[in-house]
This record gives sequence, C-alpha cells and structure tokens, in this order.
Amino acid sequence: MISFTDAAINQLKKAIEPGELVRVGVQGGGCSGMTYALTIVTDVDEEDMLFEFDHVKVYIDAHSSSILEQTTIDFIKTLQQEGFVFNNSQANTTCGCGMSFS
Repeated sequence: MISFTDAAINQLKKAIEPGELVRVGVQGGGCSGMTYALTIVTDVDEEDMLFEFDHVKVYIDAHSSSILEQTTIDFIKTLQQEGFVFNNSQANTTCGCGMSFS
C-alpha cells in the first residue's frame, strides 16, 4: 500500500481547500519511462481506489496502485529544493530529478 510521511500529509493539508481531493498516479513519459503525478482535483473516477491519511482523501487509479504499492511519499524542504518526493522501492531506475522512473 502507498504511504505518506507526516511531513507530506501536513503539506497536503495546507495545500487543499474544502471539497478538494488528492490524486496520485503514474503516467507514461519522462526520461526513465514513467512519471509520478500528484494533483489536487474535485472529481474522481468511480473506479479509483480511496485511501485516507489523517483526514486527507487520496485517490489512486487501479493501474497506478499496483505500481505505487510500496511507495512512500515525503515532503522535503532544503536550501536546494522543496517539494514532494516519491520513494518507490519497486523502481528499477530513476532519473536525476526523482520524478521519472522505470
């Protein structure tokens, strides 16, 4: 199952407004073959899987859920970068930016 660190959940709580939901998925593309997607939406597909983390509703499509099964999403803030980081133990390779994988 996908998981989020406390830092990631706290950041999502700051980012979403009432009625908004979080959608996590993967898309084809990027320099390593697939790209992570983390978006705020108001509508979901009825086939999406729902997870709830400390009152934050997260939706994942069935295809992405198997790929992200052992993924932890973190939020980091350093002098050089700030943002969400996907730590996917199933990824064979990742690119330098950390958003593309195979």
